[in-house]
Amino acid sequence: MALYVKAAEILEKVEQKKGAVKTLVYESKFQNIKQLFALVCETQKYSSVLLEIINSTKLLKETKLRIHVAKVLVYDLLIGHGVKCGGTWKTMMLKHRSRLQAALARIKIKRKVSRNQDLLPSSFQQTQDDVIPRYVRVNTLKTTLEDVIDYLKREGFSYQGMASGLEDLDRLTGKTFLCDLHLQDLLVFSAKTVFHDHFLYKAGHIILQDKASCLPAFLLNPQVGSHVIDACAAPGNKTSHLAAIMKNKGKLFAFDLDAKRLSTMSTLLLRTGVTCHQLANQDFLKVDPQSSVYKEVKYILLDPSCSGSGMVCLRDEVSEPQDEGRLQALATFQLRCLNHALQFPQVQRVVYSTCSIHSQENEEVVSAGLQQNPAFRLVNLLPNWPERGHEPFTECLRASTAKTRTHGFFVAMLERRPPQKDQQNLVITTLQSGGEEKQDTHQSDPSEEEQENMETADEQSTNPVSKKKRRRNRKKQKKQES
Repeated sequence: MALYVKAAEILEKVEQKKGAVKTLVYESKFQNIKQLFALVCETQKYSSVLLEIINSTKLLKETKLRIHVAKVLVYDLLIGHGVKCGGTWKTMMLKHRSRLQAALARIKIKRKVSRNQDLLPSSFQQTQDDVIPRYVRVNTLKTTLEDVIDYLKREGFSYQGMASGLEDLDRLTGKTFLCDLHLQDLLVFSAKTVFHDHFLYKAGHIILQDKASCLPAFLLNPQVGSHVIDACAAPGNKTSHLAAIMKNKGKLFAFDLDAKRLSTMSTLLLRTGVTCHQLANQDFLKVDPQSSVYKEVKYILLDPSCSGSGMVCLRDEVSEPQDEGRLQALATFQLRCLNHALQFPQVQRVVYSTCSIHSQENEEVVSAGLQQNPAFRLVNLLPNWPERGHEPFTECLRASTAKTRTHGFFVAMLERRPPQKDQQNLVITTLQSGGEEKQDTHQSDPSEEEQENMETADEQSTNPVSKKKRRRNRKKQKKQES
């Protein structure tokens, strides 16, 4: 029963635009995060169909259920894997199952379809063939890529080598798997592969993380032993990735304003063997860049709150007009975070990322950040990546189900420009010196020694006959003067 209560609560908040599904799910601290996330996403997909079934059967009047509780229960009963709870709710739903099934059948006949998925909004039907595979990041703090591959092969999985393109991912079935083309520690399995109860996952040897979500830490690539900030860190997958790249050496400052999310993150980092981190239940915007604590920070990963419009389970919302006021508020917050990150005196690289598809949260934020911080410039990321940022910000990366087989994502990296002051001073000094020398040559005639040196230089650039004549003339002139 707890699963349905929590799912209904989150579903209601999502529909009221009070947060993204992923954020709300992690904030819930529910024991089985994956199960809760899947139920909310799938119910949200079929929301309009479920509402039609509920209304046509007058289920709310018959059961006194609240609408969002009714949606999650009807979804699991008719489309999911069956009602999982016991007690009065299960009894109630089984009592009305025949009427609910008949209502679903009438909708299919009316729309002339035979499959449940054909009832989905058009935005989902267009992506049914663009299934996101299961991505598994090997946690190199606890194991190696080779050891994980060998372990899985002993369990009956079939390793197919490195992927060469999207078509290889689309062909994955059963227990076949590949090594990702871009990220060397990322393995790719068919979408239906389940690892939540697997030993390697529970032991922290592998992390279930979408490929697009792996890009920020991979591209930031902090040096081993460096000082790094993960500005909006929870739920912690990117933090653990950074620690693995740093080999648990140096300092990794991780901030998040939400205490519940930070608690969940602490558990994840403990399971994955991260030890170089310093967690802080603090608003990143209130962190003092001038503090001596952060004087050696050279890398910052900034993945601030966003609309979540790139998440596949929210795509039906994306097809509808977005609340411009909400997008503007998010973009304003994101720009504040980016500007703040660029104020750290020693920072050399800042990666900015979102799971949004909207330019307001992506290219427009980066554009404003560059205008307000001219000491930084964009880095051209992964030139062979198939989806680029919108013009003129093609140095940035975008990701999508269709083109990269990932959730929708955006990544930009800003780096500090090389110092120009010393070089400019050198040019100015040289010019000033040259001017003074020219001025001196006009103030007095050259001395006899200087004239002789000049003539000697001239002689080196003329023919031998001219040289002999000038030498004889100089000797005659000296005799006459004496």
